[in-house]
Amino acid sequence: MIYRDFMGLKLSALGLGTMRLPVVGGKGSDIDEGLTAEMIAFAMENGINYYDTAYMYHAGNSEKVVGKILSGYPRDSFFLADKFPGFSEEAFSSPARIFEEQLAKCCTDRFDFYLFHSVTEKNIGGYLDPKYGIMDYLREQKKSGRIGHIGFSCHGDIDCLRRFLDAYRGELDFCQLEVNWFDWTYEKAAGSVALLREYGVPLWVMEPLRGGKLARIGEKYVSELNKLRPDETVPAWSFRFQQTVGATVVLSGMSDMEQLRQNVMTFSSDRPLNNAEFKALVDMGEDMQKSNMVPCTGCRYCTTVCPMELDIPKIIDIYNDNCFSGVVSVPQRAWRRFDPEKTPSACIGCRACEGICPQGIEVAGIMEMLKE
Repeated sequence: MIYRDFMGLKLSALGLGTMRLPVVGGKGSDIDEGLTAEMIAFAMENGINYYDTAYMYHAGNSEKVVGKILSGYPRDSFFLADKFPGFSEEAFSSPARIFEEQLAKCCTDRFDFYLFHSVTEKNIGGYLDPKYGIMDYLREQKKSGRIGHIGFSCHGDIDCLRRFLDAYRGELDFCQLEVNWFDWTYEKAAGSVALLREYGVPLWVMEPLRGGKLARIGEKYVSELNKLRPDETVPAWSFRFQQTVGATVVLSGMSDMEQLRQNVMTFSSDRPLNNAEFKALVDMGEDMQKSNMVPCTGCRYCTTVCPMELDIPKIIDIYNDNCFSGVVSVPQRAWRRFDPEKTPSACIGCRACEGICPQGIEVAGIMEMLKE
């Protein structure tokens, strides 16, 4: 395992994200604890020492399961990261209650890393509003030793990122961004990474494979990559990209043992890309963007608020598959596997999903288009 130096700590370059843990019967809230325990045991044995969870992952059960399993290991053998859920007035008004609840659920007395979760144009006002005092509270917890390092994840544009960095200049130890070769230009990740360098804030990477989508690319792209590095797997190309742009920790939401094994193998070596390889990936991403894909990463936040209980990420996946293939029969076959009451036609256009989507996807409009 590769390790990165961070303020006197040695962090595994690969972190285990817990937003996509294995589940039972396809139900997102029902985590397979046995398989998750096996995966964490394998991760610990193979040098992964960074574990990332959040208040809303797996409908609130990620913290419980991860905390329970990690409590069986010496506390100084791993680093635990959690996040403040800035998605509602209720959350903003009760940081102490939420923080204490998170500690209890995670079976710990401290978080080594604690983040403002998903800073965007929609919630930055609340995060910065002195009447809520979120940073004031987190400062107190850091001073008392219950938080090791304060950081934030950001899904906003570069102006939003700069505003947050300016507001808490000198107090943010790290920033977690969606950085991969597809988003380097599509979500303008290149500019955001450059801005972090300007402010001297270390980079953590989330969505390195865009919810697994960059592990499943067309044959013409695979062929191009094999000409450059025949010994590299498709997922490994993404991780080499993040090694090249200087990520301290790359968080991968692995949902089965095989993904974990492959990623551990990749992170046994540091093999950054040369200029030609880097350009080839970025060019590939720009070529893919011409297919009009919807930038869904499958985080499933939307499913927690949908009154019709639609599997929105799966529906968008079908749409994206059609964008790639251009074959109308692909989505038509897929709809037959759906409950008739859970297809896009069931969407009532309430837009609750849009209010919580980190990518800012206009879901209701996509549903209307798919109804046709």
